[in-house]
Amino acid sequence: MAESFSATERAFYEKVMQRASLPDIYDAKDLTTVVFRTMRDLMSTDTDQQTEAAFKNADMADIWRDDNPIVSFLSRFRPPLEIDSELFLRRIKQEGGVPKNVTPEAVVIAVFSTARESISDEQAKEISKTLPDGLRVMWEQI
Repeated sequence: MAESFSATERAFYEKVMQRASLPDIYDAKDLTTVVFRTMRDLMSTDTDQQTEAAFKNADMADIWRDDNPIVSFLSRFRPPLEIDSELFLRRIKQEGGVPKNVTPEAVVIAVFSTARESISDEQAKEISKTLPDGLRVMWEQI
């Protein structure tokens, strides 16, 4: 079943695909979902909602929002999770099914850099505060 993307979604996923050297746009979508879900797991509900609202385009807010209704609902009631950089990257690799010739770091950098283009510097600083040290360095250097 072919999924149709808006022009904004397609442009976002194509950038992620190219920057991470992924084989197709569907890998970029799936891996973006896992990166964003893991990022949201580090955030308070307020920061998650502020981030969603900070995207300059409604389609970008849709990409940020979790498409799993159960995960989305439950995340509103739990505190931020304690996830270090190693666990973050392991989740991307395992849950996202990172292709063999691609590193989880490359995926995270591709998603981070593409997402940063769509938010303000102020919101980027708020997101940075939620990231574990190693990922914070990646986020800030992009």
